[in-house]
Amino acid sequence: MSIRHLLATAPDVSSYDLTPGRLWSLVAILLGLVGVVLGGLALARRAGRRRALVALAAGLAGAVVGGLVVAAAEGGPGTGYGIVGGFVALVVGLIGVALSGLALTRSRRSAMSR
Repeated sequence: MSIRHLLATAPDVSSYDLTPGRLWSLVAILLGLVGVVLGGLALARRAGRRRALVALAAGLAGAVVGGLVVAAAEGGPGTGYGIVGGFVALVVGLIGVALSGLALTRSRRSAMSR
């Protein structure tokens, strides 16, 4: 089964319909948000290496799924393929990856100074 098959939409899609593409975009955005929140918490608190790793995984998963949604979309905004949500997920996921990377770098430095 291809990605395009998973995101296929009917020709008459309302802006209120939850299509598969929009659903995958929402899932990717939620994964990215988990990455941002956990990455921010790990960055704010010193003891957060495990939390930073989970944030890295969630942010990366959100960015990858968002990128797949964007790559598989056959239409622009408003067509039901979830391209706008895919771009949002891509950006939010990358922010989560960046925050968790900073937290991991900080935890590595503090472990080396002990």
